[in-house]
Amino acid sequence: MNIEFLSTIAVIAPDPSASRALYRDALGLPLESHGDDYHHSERIDGCKSFGIWPLSQAAEACFGASRWPAGRPVPQVSIEFDVADAAAVSPAVRELEERGHELLHAPREEPWGQTVARLQSPEGAIVGISYTPVLHGQD
Repeated sequence: MNIEFLSTIAVIAPDPSASRALYRDALGLPLESHGDDYHHSERIDGCKSFGIWPLSQAAEACFGASRWPAGRPVPQVSIEFDVADAAAVSPAVRELEERGHELLHAPREEPWGQTVARLQSPEGAIVGISYTPVLHGQD
């Protein structure tokens, strides 16, 4: 597996407005929304993308439901690692599965063009193996 870069860090927020009060209002991070509770920025030096991801949206993305499953640790952060291209996501994920890591969902293309598969780390973080064209200079 060849990870090209750490692409995204997102705090997972049970209360997105409280998180925005810290990260956007108090720290002054240039977070923007596109009409929903997910606020993010690609304009923070040293970080490709930082976001506040509502827990309900993380649950929807991973399990297709608005509530995080009771039998799993509730994540506090999501970390995504980008590979060279969309075709590299599936082999990277197979490698993780062969090492005993269970996926939350198989590789898929999201509406914004990102190809991603996710798992949950031993610490409870959501870990994505992805290819995000816009972060590679492609639209």
